[in-house]
Amino acid sequence: MTNRLADVEARARTVDELSSVVTAMRGIAAARARDALERLSGIRACAEVIAAAIADAMTLTAPASPAAPNARPASGQIVVAIGTEQGFVGTFNHRIIEAAQRAATTGTAYLVIGERARLAAAELDVPVAWSSEMAAHANAVPEIANRIVNELYDRLGDADVSHVALVHGAPQAVEAARIVTTSLLPFDFARFGPVTRPFPPLVTLAPRPLQESLAEEYVYTQICEAIVLALAAENEARMRAMMAARRNIDDMARRLRIEHQRLRQEQITAEIVELSPR
Repeated sequence: MTNRLADVEARARTVDELSSVVTAMRGIAAARARDALERLSGIRACAEVIAAAIADAMTLTAPASPAAPNARPASGQIVVAIGTEQGFVGTFNHRIIEAAQRAATTGTAYLVIGERARLAAAELDVPVAWSSEMAAHANAVPEIANRIVNELYDRLGDADVSHVALVHGAPQAVEAARIVTTSLLPFDFARFGPVTRPFPPLVTLAPRPLQESLAEEYVYTQICEAIVLALAAENEARMRAMMAARRNIDDMARRLRIEHQRLRQEQITAEIVELSPR
């Protein structure tokens, strides 16, 4: 009886410790999700400035080639899948990789961001051509975006690539994160309507290199925005996982309290019976 009671008490202490850990993880996830979402306005403002510059540049001459510099007719595809570096996010990474598969065509090269996403790709038999770690917090977003852009344009310069798709998560207020698939390349200059100004813009570059440079900058902001949204979605998924874990922990603690009370009552009853006169 005493041993069983001690076991239940030890388990109860462990559950209490787990509860503290889960609560801390939930708090960290909430703070990182909030920090990531606070960066969105700055990134989108930057994208708007670049978009306005592209619209001005389009008044100079016909749009540049939508692909990378020295692009040639191509048929290959690149899919950039942005997952998570850490776990406790449920099926988030599997959903990312499955969406990447749906966006893929024959001869697709998968660029996977996040160790957990890479593991999910391995489980789903998706060949990973290149991978990188995912940003753990919002301050690391520019560095990860630079890595992706450098790898992307290296491949566009060397490989037979005609299309680049970007797959990432986006947070939602109530439901689980939605998975977003967008097209990065070919670059659609037509969506930037030309503007009419009394004077042409003052430039120091030839029109075509200027347009290509602005297009690359715009793609960079798109990747930054995707990473920030993915980071927020990851941490919201982690918050939901921690909330579910907390419910399970509370249920386990309740059952252990009931078991402890029952065993303690049995122990008291046994002691009373033992000490009672016969």
